[in-house]
Amino acid sequence: QVQVVESGGGLVQAGGSLRLSCATSGRAFSSYGMGWFRQAPGKERDFVAAISWSGEDTYYSDSVKGRFTISRDNAKNTMYLQMNSLKPEDTAVYYCAANSRGRIVIITRIQSDYDYWGQGTQVTVSS
Repeated sequence: QVQVVESGGGLVQAGGSLRLSCATSGRAFSSYGMGWFRQAPGKERDFVAAISWSGEDTYYSDSVKGRFTISRDNAKNTMYLQMNSLKPEDTAVYYCAANSRGRIVIITRIQSDYDYWGQGTQVTVSS
């Protein structure tokens, strides 16, 4: 069983920054593809960003590209989402997800490809 725990959410003013962290248990982290998703009140959970097992490949939704940066530190079993120039529409619960077959499915935005999920961390951006 893999444990995935997000942290770093909070309240920030528009234009500000936050960095989310996702700590993942297990020594197999370096083989996991990782992704961030978010869900705003009353809306479906949407893809935000993904990173391959090696960190070589990244993919972003159009709404966050240029503002958010996904990264990972395999030595720390941790993935990060640096969020800059935050907007009120970024307000959502942010979820970390891990794909244990990341060396087969290199990078994906498909939710069903991720088999481990965190409980979410709230990000609120005030105008």
